[in-house]
This record gives sequence, C-alpha cells and structure tokens, in this order.
Amino acid sequence: MDWNEIQNSLSNIVFAILLIAMISYWVNLAFFNKTNFLSNFGKLASTIANGLLFFILGSRWIVAGYFPLSNLYESLLFLTWTLLTLYLYIESQTKSKLIGAILIPVALLINGFSNLTLTPEMQKASPLVPALQSNWLMMHVSMMLLSYGTLIMGSLLCILFLVISQYREVDLKQVDETSTPLYNIMLDYYEAKFVSPQNNVSELGKLKLLQSLDNWSYRIIGLGFPFLTIGIIAGGVWANEAWGSYWSWDPKETWALITWLVFATYLHARITKGWEGKKTAILGGLGFFVIWICYLGVNFLGKGLHSYGWVS
Repeated sequence: MDWNEIQNSLSNIVFAILLIAMISYWVNLAFFNKTNFLSNFGKLASTIANGLLFFILGSRWIVAGYFPLSNLYESLLFLTWTLLTLYLYIESQTKSKLIGAILIPVALLINGFSNLTLTPEMQKASPLVPALQSNWLMMHVSMMLLSYGTLIMGSLLCILFLVISQYREVDLKQVDETSTPLYNIMLDYYEAKFVSPQNNVSELGKLKLLQSLDNWSYRIIGLGFPFLTIGIIAGGVWANEAWGSYWSWDPKETWALITWLVFATYLHARITKGWEGKKTAILGGLGFFVIWICYLGVNFLGKGLHSYGWVS
C-alpha cells in the first residue's frame, strides 16, 4: 500500500467518524439528553476527525513538498478541517450542541464528496502545474478557503435563524443583553416548549436563542469577510504575476466578487443601517448559496483560467 492509499483510507475513516458524530448530535438533540453524553461523544469524535484531517494535510505537505492546496481534493479536505476547527472553537465558547448538529452534516457532505465523487487520479498529490509554482499559492488559496469555511458557518446560522423564527419579523430589542450561554438558552426554550407549550418562558427562550444566533452569525461573518478580502487581493497580485493582469473576469473571479459584494452588503446593513434579525439573516442565507456557486458551482459549468480547479 503506497502513501496515497494510506491517506485515502484515513480520509474514509474521517468520513465514518463524522457520520457517527452527526448521528450522536442528532439523537441527543432529538431526545434532549440532559446528561449530554451523546453530544460530548460527538464532540470527541469530531476532534479525532479533525486531528486525522490535520495529519493527512500535514503529511501531504511533507511528502509532496508544497502546501496541500493544489487541487480540488486537497481544497475540500482543507475546507472540512477549517469547518471542524471553527465549530469546535465556537462550541467550546457557547456550549451549544445545536452548532454541531448543523455543522457536522455539512462537513460530512464535503468529506463524502471528496472521497466518493472525485476519482482516485484526482485525489493523488501531483507535481504543481507552472501557474501554481508561486509563493502566493499558500497566501491566496488558504485565505479563500478560510473565508469560505467561516462564511459558510455564519450563513448557516442565518438560515437557522430564519427556520426557528419561521421567516417572521422578530423584535430582538425586546431581549436584554445577557451573559447566559447559548446552551442554557436552549435549555430554557426546549424544556419550556416540551413541558408547557403555552408557557411564556418558551417565547422568551426562543427570542434569546434567536438573539444569540443573530449575534454569532454577525461575529463569524465579520471574521470571514477580511479573509475573503485578503484572499481576493492576494489572488489579484498572483494573477498579475502569472498572467500579466490583476483581473480577467474569469468565472472564479467574477463569483468571488459577487460573494464579496453580498457579504459587504450584509456588514454595511448591520453597521451603518442598524439592521438585524430577519433582514440580515436573508442576506446571510443568500451568501451560503453564493459561496457554493463560487467554490464548486462554476467548476461544473465551464472552464476558465483556474483550470486546475475544474471538474472534468
């Protein structure tokens, strides 16, 4: 068994571990296990999967001799690792099992796509094509994927906000700022909902949960937007070095600009207009789909200067 086969086997193990973690979170959330054994088990499994992904990426870096972001397979692994790292950090801050319940399935789908859809030839580490033999490879691609992972997470929280609020306008100003962890807010909401659906506490708990989702989505998108900006600027400098032009309206470049405009509009609306709740959640939710079009969608629709990233 060669090194590529070992790495692919480890990637398949990551898929199996993430599947177990997802089931653990979903069962725990569905049955509202107050001991949190299953959610803690899911978090442990996710941590192990994250460690294995880090090992796979690190070993590819050592063996191939370049940062492992040269093809679609490696970028998918890096994106999965980014999502898991961010989710583990946020869960440690919020103590929320809801974060894992919605993020683990996304990481599982990305990992499954990389392992089950891409051909073994596409999964192999191969020598860099001339366009990628640049010091800008690590800067540009890593920043873009960090932004994708962060913005995907923030966008998912926006979509979750719309689902829980049932797409209705919610006055978040009714809820005073509290230091209550998101996990305890979930306890207030779900326990009151199950025990007494007519209890006013359930509505207060729901508002607190929505406020927490609104705040966290804003913070996460605010973190991801600078990554996206740096990634686009670094890509422009790299493009000028490789192709003699900072901007060529390549499909990837065009959709990167659209993605930037969507999230710039989101942040502008929050910072200068004071928007919150449903309006900004719609913008953030739209960003989720725009990111996937930018990252994978255009890869299936045509070809451009980013030829190494296309699916043939």
